[in-house]
Amino acid sequence: MTDEVFPSFAFSFAYQPIVDTDTGEMFAYEALVRGPNGQPAASVLSQIPIDQLYQFDRAARIRAIELASLLGLTTRLSLNFLPRSLERFPDAINATLEAAGKSQVPFANLILEVTEGEAIHDAVGFAGRMNAYRAQGLQFSIDDFGAGYSGLNLLAEFQPDVVKLDMQLVRSVESKGPRQAIVRAVIQVCDDLGIDVIAEGVETEAEYRWFRRVGVHLFQGFYFARPEFEVLPVADRNLVLSR
Repeated sequence: MTDEVFPSFAFSFAYQPIVDTDTGEMFAYEALVRGPNGQPAASVLSQIPIDQLYQFDRAARIRAIELASLLGLTTRLSLNFLPRSLERFPDAINATLEAAGKSQVPFANLILEVTEGEAIHDAVGFAGRMNAYRAQGLQFSIDDFGAGYSGLNLLAEFQPDVVKLDMQLVRSVESKGPRQAIVRAVIQVCDDLGIDVIAEGVETEAEYRWFRRVGVHLFQGFYFARPEFEVLPVADRNLVLSR
């Protein structure tokens, strides 16, 4: 469907579970943009003029919340957020919260994912603004952590609720010593700062088992469940509870 805030073309969402293997429950769902018939994200993003990217970023969160609510969301919802959109649309987060209120989604169930690669020129100022929203219950995560060069600098100024490890660090980690060393260091830093860690893109049992051994209990990836178009899928409980 089209969005009244961004009406130029149709788009929708798929949702993928993030599971908590300590409890066997769904920790959250990530909203992943799709075409109107489930086409991949690239087919949607390629249609967005560069000068409308931040307008789309704002509109997409509104639509993702509305659809998830209609599908019966009862847990957290993780939404992509481009911090620089606030330069063009200062009300971008307020619009997200307004949409949540209309859809009866508690603010505490929203997680905004900040991609490490999205330039944040004033990390101190960004942290101050985001902490004001956290006081209202909103949560934040750093996505693709370890993919760029700014992650540790950002983490030094802004401590999110969640860090999602980049998939390239996750892939075949059980047989890659350097990746293991990096991941262990990130886990230790996050533990010291009280930040949850999600292993994203887990595809094999071997990857899953390695992360369980080092204390990670939040997972997202094909090993548990693939994204499903306009559905809130349920991960295989036997996998979630396996040790």
